[in-house]
Amino acid sequence: MAKETSGSALRREVPVVTTFGAETEFRGVLKFRDTLCIKGRFKGTIDATGPLFVEKGASVEADRISVTSLTVAGTVVGAVFAVDKVEMLGGAIMHGDVSAARLRISDGVVFDGQCSMTGVDEDVEIFSRVTEEIKAELAKKAPKR
Repeated sequence: MAKETSGSALRREVPVVTTFGAETEFRGVLKFRDTLCIKGRFKGTIDATGPLFVEKGASVEADRISVTSLTVAGTVVGAVFAVDKVEMLGGAIMHGDVSAARLRISDGVVFDGQCSMTGVDEDVEIFSRVTEEIKAELAKKAPKR
């Protein structure tokens, strides 16, 4: 696990390859394959195959954000599609719909939008089965003591 040494609020599982500094302002279409960390301001479209980190104090305003994963400690406005996960850390502000396989929202997050989970096996319907059936099936599979 890589950590940024500058006192960053985000803990990273992968090293950051590119960083937009706090004074950076960028408008347009952003495409990247490796990890990007935004500490400044971005406005436009993000169409990437890598992870994105939005630091505390940073802001991203996009009509569409498509990434492998998104970790937010700052402000994000726009629709998000993440192949893997979206994580909103305490103090983050997120306005927009989120589509991801996994979602984590910490305490103190402002989230205004809808969430749809992707990658879920639609053939599994645990809520359509009687609880006693599920318990009996699990009891059969449990190792004997």
